Amino acid sequence: MALQRFFPSTNSLIVLAIAILLAFISYLVQSKTQKEAIRNRLTPWLPSMDRGRRASSSDTPPRSLTPEKKISNNAAPPSPYRDIFPPSTRGNLPVWARSWYSLWSGLQRQSDSSEVNGDLTPDMVIPWGADYRECDTSVHTPMGITLKEVKSLGDFPDYARLSGVPLPEPYLDFRIESATSRPYRPFRWAYHQTMSLNKMEPNWWLELEKTYVERIAERKGLFEKYGKLVLNYLPGSELGCKEIMENALQFLCARYPQHFSLTHSRSRGHIFKNGLLKNETIIRDMHPLHVLLKNVPEDFAVMLRNPDDGMYYFRAGLLCSSLGWNVDTKLGMQLKEIHAPIPDYKAKMEFSMDRYFSRLPTDRPIQRGSWGLEVDTPLFMPPGDPHAQYRDQQTPSLPLSRIHLRVDWQTLRRLPLSGAIIFNFKALFTPVEEFRDEPHVPHLVKKLLDEGKKTLMEYKNTWHVEHVVKPALVEWIGEQEEKGWVERGWDVGTLAEAPWFPGWREKWRRQQGF
Repeated sequence: MALQRFFPSTNSLIVLAIAILLAFISYLVQSKTQKEAIRNRLTPWLPSMDRGRRASSSDTPPRSLTPEKKISNNAAPPSPYRDIFPPSTRGNLPVWARSWYSLWSGLQRQSDSSEVNGDLTPDMVIPWGADYRECDTSVHTPMGITLKEVKSLGDFPDYARLSGVPLPEPYLDFRIESATSRPYRPFRWAYHQTMSLNKMEPNWWLELEKTYVERIAERKGLFEKYGKLVLNYLPGSELGCKEIMENALQFLCARYPQHFSLTHSRSRGHIFKNGLLKNETIIRDMHPLHVLLKNVPEDFAVMLRNPDDGMYYFRAGLLCSSLGWNVDTKLGMQLKEIHAPIPDYKAKMEFSMDRYFSRLPTDRPIQRGSWGLEVDTPLFMPPGDPHAQYRDQQTPSLPLSRIHLRVDWQTLRRLPLSGAIIFNFKALFTPVEEFRDEPHVPHLVKKLLDEGKKTLMEYKNTWHVEHVVKPALVEWIGEQEEKGWVERGWDVGTLAEAPWFPGWREKWRRQQGF
């Protein structure tokens, strides 16, 4: 009996065994980087543990790419991106939506958006072209989330929490009757072909203008006329399309609550009420891209990761604002194929863009702008469109009043459930005569037209209006220097206020009647 004092009781041993078992299970389901951290902490106490094996991460190339490994003649060369997955958003799931795997993994902690999904392998994710609704619920999205977890979230989950991008603040001073977009002037000098990315402003993702009703009608008319040239989708894009639609409607309801609302009824499901159009959309009655077509006057391209090579492909799109190309000509293409016509893309941007897409986290959406000069305000110009004739000649009688700056204001973001990358843009038109009272803008545009790299300017195709625009710019430059708005001999360069100009906010508010 005296010896029993030196040994634990049977109950104590059972509890200890259970604790050890649970700890072992918890270790097994940790990510590779987490296991490495645990081993590093235990190594001084357990010298027999393997110290030599190195975990894969976003900074570590896949082991199949090491020089010693040979590739069989019949096998396709490994893609450097096939084993690189985007930063996981699994830790952003609400606790009730997580599977037992998530709970045992200790993922109730706040997620680190810089941590790349180390546990995933290509055979664990949704097969290429498969509809997520028909897949086994144990299959993962590229974000490391199981389809069971995706489905448990239901419709219109809290995307702000899932992505880390906050909803916008309500814009209560907004007046649709006078609303104009902010005066974007994305001019840079020296002008090189770069990504030129800036952090997206969550309040300004989707901007509405006084032309909202007319623009929605125009875009619906384009679809009726051109069909799949402006709206189409391929198998496997279902989750990405649903996500971007729900994100956009949540944004509109939060930003413009006086005009939009989202309700739910047992018989009809979710209903989007549009006070500007004075109608409502029953969400489940139509494809998500058609919901966007009816309510959001912007373009959306859904880029999906192919698990076979880790590259991104254009799989679905609503594009009513493209010039010289359309959904039909680009659908199914890889990122580099889409951008092949752009000067210097392959030499200067292809590698950076592929790497950027592979690692873009959900909480870092970006914005940028591209620009051109157009006669009138052509929104959509498929190949062979009659309006294209203006680009082939310099019309001597062309009045300055018909020439517009066209800015395609673009955003790029990753969605938290599907991992799709959404390229979104809106075409904004401004009469070039507006440049007259915008300090430094005439100088910048004149510099670009005179000295911009030939291949880039030919791609922008500004030549057809330069014979009218340049003399006006020279006149306005003289006026601004005479008034002291711009110092004579100013060394032209990108403005500190870019993509705007000095005094832009005052002009913008004045134009809206504030």
